[in-house]
Amino acid sequence: MKFEIFKSSKNKQFYFNLKARNGQVILTSEGYTNMSGAKAGVKSVVTNSKKGTQFDRKVAKNGKCYFNLIAANKKIVGGSQRYATEA
Repeated sequence: MKFEIFKSSKNKQFYFNLKARNGQVILTSEGYTNMSGAKAGVKSVVTNSKKGTQFDRKVAKNGKCYFNLIAANKKIVGGSQRYATEA
């Protein structure tokens, strides 16, 4: 897996994606005003993803499953793509 940090041309905020080895996006971050904030967000994902309690699992209106990763400060670090099943 790898992280990719990028700046949006629409709102000039920084985001990151966590990608699987096959290139599929697993998680997309919230927006950050600067690169250092995005890098801190990456570190937060690395730390908090080791704790199963930091995943807020949800089901969208269309029945697809997704999760938000929650930091220690209770803010959403990023959200997953939508999946057909919880597995």
